Amino acid sequence: MPASVPPPLRYLSAADVTAAMPPLAERVALAERTMTALAGDAELPPKIGVHPRPDASFAHAMPAHLRGADGAGAEDLVGMKWIAGFPTNGMLGLTAIHGLVVLNDPQTGIPMAILDAGPITAERTAAISGVAIAQFSPTVTSRPVRVALLGAGVQARSHLVVLGHVLPGLELVVFDRHPDRAVSVAERARTTPGIASASVATIAREATRSADVVITVASFAPAAKRQTLTAEWLAADALVVAVDYATYVNAAVARAAALFIVDERGQFLANRDAGQFDQYPDPSATLGEAIRAGTARPATGRVLVTHLGVGLADLVFGDAILRRAEAAGLGTILPG
Repeated sequence: MPASVPPPLRYLSAADVTAAMPPLAERVALAERTMTALAGDAELPPKIGVHPRPDASFAHAMPAHLRGADGAGAEDLVGMKWIAGFPTNGMLGLTAIHGLVVLNDPQTGIPMAILDAGPITAERTAAISGVAIAQFSPTVTSRPVRVALLGAGVQARSHLVVLGHVLPGLELVVFDRHPDRAVSVAERARTTPGIASASVATIAREATRSADVVITVASFAPAAKRQTLTAEWLAADALVVAVDYATYVNAAVARAAALFIVDERGQFLANRDAGQFDQYPDPSATLGEAIRAGTARPATGRVLVTHLGVGLADLVFGDAILRRAEAAGLGTILPG
């Protein structure tokens, strides 16, 4: 019996990935699918990492498997995100973080696609924040929702359209230790649908003190500079969505929260064991568990949602992007 012809291996550059990115509402739906799948339909280990020179550099492998609804494997997803961060690249005029997503045929393991991970990371992370905000944002009726954004890099920019989508009419305050970056993000926010106004704070605490929702997307910091955001910075019923691990949010905020949610328990615990979440408590639940259980926001008290980024999200987004790219004829077919 002749061997089957393997599928072509398609490479999607950052421009290809951006061109094939699903629309906003679909991205939020993909993020919710990822979170609920983590509560029972997926397999993934904590990030497998090495730490090359120079100091503070890292390289992570993030394999994942999603079991499809067909029961036979044809609708499964199998693949891996590979990401490397070298903080000193800035001195060389290079981007600090580089990544790829590899998708395999779920029934044969044959590689099907290699995608630039940059745009995927930005959009899937913001979409997961959107899921958390839709689930646990405090109810505000007498005025616009107030949102504080701490950090003004790539993640801040990708969060803007999601914020306008899930909290239409919001008032935004941006802080970054580089004021020019905060000004740039605020200017962009003013033209983003759903954002009513955007201003810049001169200190981080000024941005958060009356915010209903606080999102931390700062660059990772050394241990000595982490966990500066304490309960005194926050409104009594604030939702805090931490994208930057424990760079900003103090462990006391997590310990005192009415609800402390993470995206994936095993990864959080592994990172806590490695010192990334010193003195943090065990989480109340994962985001997917909370969605599946219909967990309501507590009547009083703060909610903290920490999402570290999981390889399954990159696979779910990568699969949707690949399908759209194939239909549009995007990408480069690599020789076998």
